[in-house]
Amino acid sequence: MSGEERVRDYINSLDMGNTDFLNKIEQQAHKDYVPVIRRETQTFLKTMLAAKRPRRILEVGTAIGFSTLLMKTCNPVPCHITTIENYAKRIPVARENFRLAGCEKDITLLEGDAQDILKELEGPFDLIFMDAAKGQYLCFLPEVERLLAPGGFLISDNVLQEGDVIQSRYGVTRRNRTIHSRMREYLYTLTHSEKFTTVILPVGDGVTLSVRSFAREDGS
Repeated sequence: MSGEERVRDYINSLDMGNTDFLNKIEQQAHKDYVPVIRRETQTFLKTMLAAKRPRRILEVGTAIGFSTLLMKTCNPVPCHITTIENYAKRIPVARENFRLAGCEKDITLLEGDAQDILKELEGPFDLIFMDAAKGQYLCFLPEVERLLAPGGFLISDNVLQEGDVIQSRYGVTRRNRTIHSRMREYLYTLTHSEKFTTVILPVGDGVTLSVRSFAREDGS
């Protein structure tokens, strides 16, 4: 075990954990090989919820609803979550999890391509969590920017791609080169945009926290 893994395991050992229902969903997801956010990313998301206390949340990428319910459960204030999923096989599982959690009225699950659905939504949202197809983050960004409230948080997951993002284009497998180049462009765009203040953190498989800028007091 590497030193980095030991540090990660130690940090995760201090986590207070989740509800029994969330633990059950997570365990089933691992059995079914359905990706859910990593334990350290869960802790980060809980902290951001405590800091922001968002009333309206948008999630791009529902999967089976684990992160949706984590945000609903751990948010210290009442909230409504709009979440988007395109993979038909996971949608009924997510809906059932929402029903079993008693959260159907507080969660709107939209089915289809996020790039199309985002154009139809009306903001503002206080927090947007992106955990969908990594090669599409850059395509989603203009609409996400439109929908996010000034001072709102944009959190993007899996941005380091297991370390591939730091490699040159020819240092990754051919099938991953398009995603690699798009993610690097996404990170560059976020960190160089005047509309966001962004930090990239080596949490889980990498997350970005971007805060939507307010209008400057001088009007510019």
